[in-house]
Amino acid sequence: MELKIRNRSRIIQVIALLAFMSLVWAYAQLEWGLPQNIKRAVLQSRGSILTESGTVLARTVDGKRVYPQGKMAGQIIGMMGVTDGLEGMEAAYNTQLSAGQNVTVTLDPAIQATAENVLAKGVKEHQGEYGSVVVMEVRTGKIIAAASYPPFDPNNWKSYSADARRNRPFLDRFEPGSTVKGLTVAAALNEGLTTPDTTYDTPMQRYVGGRWGSTIHDAVDHPKTLTTQGILRYSSNVGMSHVVEHFPNEKLYAYLHAFGFGQDVDLPTMITASGSLQPLSKWTDLVRITNAFGQGMSATPLQLAAAYNALANDGRYVSPRLVTGEPAGVSRNVVRVESARTIHTLLLNVIKDGIHAAAGIKGYELAGKTGTAQVVVNGKYSDTVYDSVFAGFWPAEAPRITIAVMVHGARYDYHGSMLAAPIYRDVAAAIISQWGALPAEQPQSQATSSAP
Repeated sequence: MELKIRNRSRIIQVIALLAFMSLVWAYAQLEWGLPQNIKRAVLQSRGSILTESGTVLARTVDGKRVYPQGKMAGQIIGMMGVTDGLEGMEAAYNTQLSAGQNVTVTLDPAIQATAENVLAKGVKEHQGEYGSVVVMEVRTGKIIAAASYPPFDPNNWKSYSADARRNRPFLDRFEPGSTVKGLTVAAALNEGLTTPDTTYDTPMQRYVGGRWGSTIHDAVDHPKTLTTQGILRYSSNVGMSHVVEHFPNEKLYAYLHAFGFGQDVDLPTMITASGSLQPLSKWTDLVRITNAFGQGMSATPLQLAAAYNALANDGRYVSPRLVTGEPAGVSRNVVRVESARTIHTLLLNVIKDGIHAAAGIKGYELAGKTGTAQVVVNGKYSDTVYDSVFAGFWPAEAPRITIAVMVHGARYDYHGSMLAAPIYRDVAAAIISQWGALPAEQPQSQATSSAP
């Protein structure tokens, strides 16, 4: 009997010792990481993250995970813990990378770097809080740039806050404001509810929505009557209330949903946020009208870029793509080709006749629309905090790229035409230069060849 008790006591002691050692091991993992030989072996076999051009964004060197491009695309790439990815692609593609497989992204290093630099310059000059830029290839939906500000270097990630590490193009929700007017007008053209030359009475304010309605206002002085083209040119909320006056709620809701609002982005593996679109059951005349100019709804920069990309792509929505070789996502027709091409011209004229100095490039046909959205603070729209927004594409006649810009909380010149539009212009200019694109109309001296 005594022997059995001794044996049991020894067994209990062994179990207790093993339990204690496992706790010590777990603590060592958390506090100091795995022993270097084990950690090095795990990381050494981890795959790299590359661009299609071969630029290395993440790789393992001597058992250490390094990010050769530093801050470039830092929030997209994310960072490593002891042996596994913690955020960004390092986390989203941890299984493939851990198995030694490389992951190739669609980002163009030169365009990504340019978007980050231009964005940083604009945000800092206007004393904004943060911002993002998304650049998409029209036909394929490839994301060729997704820039965030403030910047983040994953090589030294512990010194950055969670806000700095935030992948803003994919995660930040905001009211897209007047950029939605371009999408709404495209839908109204498609339904035969308006034409470019349809004329509307447009006072600077109008009461809408019946008994439970409200007065909407315009911010930019304009003529007392405007065509549909003029409504976009002067960004008239009153004008938009006329454009959608006879637009059935369920149809406009369906168009906005088809443009990608109020639903998840079909982007495999990566974490993305969904904006909001009020349920159709809550739509009133006032909700329809405010949604027509981008108020009372929300989107991410990626969603806004994908929506405008549908306009650029002759009315066909294609899901954004970030990783080469992954299956194409959803694709659907939103508006007819002729409706999309009409809106191309209208948005070209918005820049050419309205804000060419801010958003245009001489000789090149850029198209797009500004937005200046009040931000909800403590349950009501603020008079001091705004989001500066722009979405557009180039070239207007046969678009190749779509660009969306959002800057939050600028203290100076926060209007979309003053802040987001110049960022769009400068990013587009860098792409045009990189691609060596000729102007749409060359000067006469260059276009006319000399006699032999």
